[in-house]
Amino acid sequence: MDQTKKLIAEVFGEIADGIKSGSFSKKVKIGLTTFGSEHGVDEMVKAAKMAKSKYGDFDVVLIGPKVEGDFEVVEVADAEEGHKKMTELLENGGIDGCVTQHFDFPIGVSTVGRVVTPGRGNEMIIATTTGTTSTNRVEGMIKNAIGGIATAKAVGISNPKVGILNVDGARSVEKALKELQEGGYGFEFSGSLRADGGSVMRGNDLLAGTPDVMVCDSLTGNLLIKIFASYTTGGNYETVGYGYGPGVGEGYDKLVNIVSRASGAPLICEALRYCSLCAKNNLIALAADEYKQANAAGLKAIVGKILEKDKPKAEEEIKMPEKKVVTHGIAGVDILELDNASRALWKEGIYAESGMGCTGPIVLVSEDDAEKATAILQKEGFK
Repeated sequence: MDQTKKLIAEVFGEIADGIKSGSFSKKVKIGLTTFGSEHGVDEMVKAAKMAKSKYGDFDVVLIGPKVEGDFEVVEVADAEEGHKKMTELLENGGIDGCVTQHFDFPIGVSTVGRVVTPGRGNEMIIATTTGTTSTNRVEGMIKNAIGGIATAKAVGISNPKVGILNVDGARSVEKALKELQEGGYGFEFSGSLRADGGSVMRGNDLLAGTPDVMVCDSLTGNLLIKIFASYTTGGNYETVGYGYGPGVGEGYDKLVNIVSRASGAPLICEALRYCSLCAKNNLIALAADEYKQANAAGLKAIVGKILEKDKPKAEEEIKMPEKKVVTHGIAGVDILELDNASRALWKEGIYAESGMGCTGPIVLVSEDDAEKATAILQKEGFK
């Protein structure tokens, strides 16, 4: 009976909101895990209150301890249980997206950040900021561009202009993206504000927010997002921008937006808004469509040439062991050695996968293999 009353109240609430706004589309529900912040649960709740006051077109569901206030709360005991409940709610439609900290994405998925640049106050997408789209740097940045374009469209930029940050691999990425353009993938490059122009962006372009989408590797992007978010506060309290953003990758079907454990309420408020736009405009479908177009333009062949060029010669054939559920992350392995580390474990009969957490690359193994796998990786010099 109580559940029926709740449903009726929600329906009448939506009707009232629709009359007020002139739109009768259902509000999206965005989860917020409240455990895990360096600033405590109260800071997360403060962010939810700010979002509710500032934006009225989405609802916030708190996932954490019971708190006072007019919010739906899904109670959990700790951060680990919060991630499990978040995943469950995303899968069963209880929430449309979620903002959280320190979430491990599979290889192939990385987060697309959004900042406000200090030079001119422009908003800019940084693709990407945590996770990794590929263990091959150039392939990863090519795919980061695709994820960045999809995310820019989700926040209302219909024809986003793309720039490539001048880091290792930038020219190879530029060449590959031009091949995609020639194959029919429709997007535009941005031009640097510097006199010699070009689609490879300088530090000046970062400060000014020259492109709509700035493409880089996720480790560089991670540094950038932290600097943009906290350059006025000394680093331990992030206030500016929208956080690390949603995890995007080919075939990835969950909307999980990341903020730092150092993020403060003003930034988390905007991260909730960012997530709501991605949910409302169906980022998952937009990303799927961008990948479909890129694949039709020859993405796999272009990437295949890059991987073939970088492939080690006379590689030993190692059979992958039977799959297991992998929940234990072994940190300390260099990102360029992730695949080799997994293969070293396969050789010893241990199933392993590559992964990426917010603090860096990880090798994922089952709990019962954790101790043995760690010893092998140490012996082989991977950590």
